[in-house]
Amino acid sequence: MKKWLSYSIIALLVIVLAACGAGNQSNSDKKTKQDTAQTSQAAFPVKVKDARDKEITLKKQPKKIVSLMPSNTEIVYALGLEKELVGVTSNDDYPKSVKKKAQVGDMNVNAEKVIALNPDLVLAHASSMGVSDEVFKQIESAGIPVFVVKDSTTFDTVYDSITQIGKLTGKTKEANQTIKDMKEKVASIEKKAKTISKEDRKKVWIEVSGAPEIYTTGKGTFMNEMLTMIGADNVAASEKGWVKFSEEQVVKLNPDVIIATYDADKNEIMKRPAWSSMTAVKEGNIEKVDQNKINRLGPRIVDGLEDLAKAVYPEVYNK
Repeated sequence: MKKWLSYSIIALLVIVLAACGAGNQSNSDKKTKQDTAQTSQAAFPVKVKDARDKEITLKKQPKKIVSLMPSNTEIVYALGLEKELVGVTSNDDYPKSVKKKAQVGDMNVNAEKVIALNPDLVLAHASSMGVSDEVFKQIESAGIPVFVVKDSTTFDTVYDSITQIGKLTGKTKEANQTIKDMKEKVASIEKKAKTISKEDRKKVWIEVSGAPEIYTTGKGTFMNEMLTMIGADNVAASEKGWVKFSEEQVVKLNPDVIIATYDADKNEIMKRPAWSSMTAVKEGNIEKVDQNKINRLGPRIVDGLEDLAKAVYPEVYNK
């Protein structure tokens, strides 16, 4: 009898302890789920200062986004926000599916169309502030937050823009991965650039606009930095910003390679009378690069850098 009673007490204790353990595990699971939910919610509200030095606050993750600049649009796609993107400009053409999105104008944005889409966030750009400042104010007066992305002049500022858009949209992880992938490609290109000797460095003329209004890019510009990164010298580096040159001025610079960033006619460049003695023309070193890759300061800028590298040094970067 005593033996049976002892077994009964032990069995009862096992049941009680098991129940307590299950209860503790259940409470632990609940706490884990609560912590996960709190962590997810902790990302918002977010506050980020834009190009106007204006602090933009978003209380929750935006579900509807309008982009007013192709470079912003490409960042949005890279972050996996295609469904959230409800409006773009008519200048947007990448990726191809963007053409199915509602269009709200070109460089001249139609504020009424933007407001009608009722977005949670509008991504504008500093380069268009001169023509769109009043449009931004009109959209903001409708209670829609407008974030003006800075006009990038270096790769680091492009990374900053991706980081900011990632934070505003709750896609920080995706933004970090995008930047990591970009930096790895840049590092690979710069590694090859170090193999180019001082004697083999090429002098490059970048033409962003053809005759009769010939323009190039000087120091303080993105393309000047890109030439340095691939191990080349910009023949117009003594000038600042975007500069107009005469045909005779370019002849004196005598570049080894001519790169056109617009839809140039190679034969037209070859046949310019004053340029017949130029090294680049005599050797036929005239190349075109996709202006969207090299001008749009988003994730594809690293592809533009690679294209530029291959155009200037095919023997180095095509290996």
